[in-house]
Formats: sequence, structure tokens, C-alpha cells
Amino acid sequence: MPSSLPDFTDPPVVEVALSVQYEPLTALCTPAMGLLWSEFRDRFPNVEEHAPLEAVIERFGVKGPKKVGVRVEMMPKPPVPRCWFLNEAGTELIQVQQDRFVHNWRKVGEGGDYPRYEHVRDRFKGELAVFESFVRREKLGELVPTQCEITYVNHIVAGRGWETHGQVGEVLRLFVPKYSEAFLPEPEDARMGVRYVIRGADGDPLGRLHVTMEPVYRREDDRPMLLLNLTARGRTEREGLDGVLGFLDVGREWVVRGFAAVTTAQMHKIWGRHDDH
Repeated sequence: MPSSLPDFTDPPVVEVALSVQYEPLTALCTPAMGLLWSEFRDRFPNVEEHAPLEAVIERFGVKGPKKVGVRVEMMPKPPVPRCWFLNEAGTELIQVQQDRFVHNWRKVGEGGDYPRYEHVRDRFKGELAVFESFVRREKLGELVPTQCEITYVNHIVAGRGWETHGQVGEVLRLFVPKYSEAFLPEPEDARMGVRYVIRGADGDPLGRLHVTMEPVYRREDDRPMLLLNLTARGRTEREGLDGVLGFLDVGREWVVRGFAAVTTAQMHKIWGRHDDH
């Protein structure tokens, strides 16, 4: 893993998720989810059920906008829910559904600093190995990865370097409020989404980095806040767990370097950037 990545003493990250999608395990039914919980219950004693996430695949070579239409499908039975297994503090959780396995770290309250990628990666690696062993032992199928994904969620709160949603240019270099005519005032707010192609060692597209920003308000005090998400998603270049971890390491580099690239030097000082750059 790269050792010279941009580093911050006080980064605005509040959540990190490592995920692998795989060919659907149709035999992973609700009773099997209960058996799976017994594998994690000592560390993740709390359970929640949620609707499954849709599969997302990065595709290349497709020109033009996506076709939109109406599709009617007969659903013979309701989908198996996505199960959350949470630790006591709610800071870490596993999400499992028939075609996806996720480990999340979440900041809860004012404490709970980000434990760094290596910690989250080690947890994901160990938990995925337990899940893969369970699937094999219970004869539920085989894990065949289709996509891997790493997401960093950042809450950038007003009051440090900027005050209003219209001042997003103070935070993001992607937004430069310069106009051809001196007519428009400061914008009320702005939102954006940008995609970058991640290429593999052979130069072919491996995946994408998605950068999105939404203007929101912090729940506890209505203070303006920018919700900045960076997601790297793509295919593996090797088989098995090593291939999954290999893409996540590449994706983490793109997320971290991408975050430093799209944010301003002013904010870097506020967050305490201390790597050589």
C-alpha cells in the first residue's frame, strides 16, 4: 500500500465503507442470515434489516445517455433483506445481502476519530474470510466478485474557512466562481458530480472515481455543511480475496489523492495536512 499519500491530522471524514459485490447467492435466505449472525454476534451483537442495495457495475464503451423506460417484473417472493450487524457503540457494522458484503466505520458523536484505512481494511479482510468460509461450509454457493468499492463520506462544516453554501469555491477547487459578466451574485448553493476513469496496469479501464458534493445543513444546529463523497468502484485484476483487497488499495489511493486534489490549500491547512507536497 502507498506510504506517501496525503495525510491530515483532523480530516472531515465521518464514514468509510469497504464493499464487494458478487454473483447472487440465491441460497442465502433469511434463515441462513440468522445462522451467519452467530458467526459475528460476539463482536456485532445488534441487528437491523434494510432493503437490499441495487447492484452497480462500472461499464465502459457504452455511448450516449442511458435509455429510460418502464419495466414490469413479477416478483414471486419478497427479496431477502440486507442485514446489518452492528457493534455495541454503532461505530462499526457489517452489511450482508445476497450479492454484497460491506464493512462500515462511522463516526458517532464528537469522539471516535477515524481509525485509518489499515484498521478498516484488516477488519473487512477478516470478516469477509469468515463470510466466505460460512458460505462454503453451508453450501450456499461460491463468492465470485463482480465489483469492489470504497467510499469516504466527508462532512465539511461551515465556520472554518467558509460560511455559506455559496462559498463552496473556498473549499473545492472544482468550483471557481468566475463569470464572463459581472451580473450574477454569490450563488445560493451549488452541487456537483464528477467522474474519473481508473486504469489498470495494462492501461485498460479498471473502474471509476466518483466525486459528489451536496449542500446540506447539520442536523443538530442547522449549520451549513457540504456533504462530499468519494467512491472508487471497479473490477478486480486478480482472483479471490487478494484481488478484492488489491482493488480496494488502488481505490483508497484514488480517493485520498482525489480528495486532496479537489479541495483547496486553505482547507488543507485547517485540516492539518502534514505530508510532503
